[in-house]
Amino acid sequence: MEMLYIMIPAAILLGLGGLVALIWSIKNGQFEDMEGPKYRIFFEDDD
Repeated sequence: MEMLYIMIPAAILLGLGGLVALIWSIKNGQFEDMEGPKYRIFFEDDD
């Protein structure tokens, strides 16, 4: 029973951390271009 006092807050903190990371990535434009990367393999890199 004492373990639940540790596990429940830890699960809540991990969930909130994941939610913060998701919101941060959406605000920084990580999910803007969903079509571009699959076509990028057809173009040659001019290094």
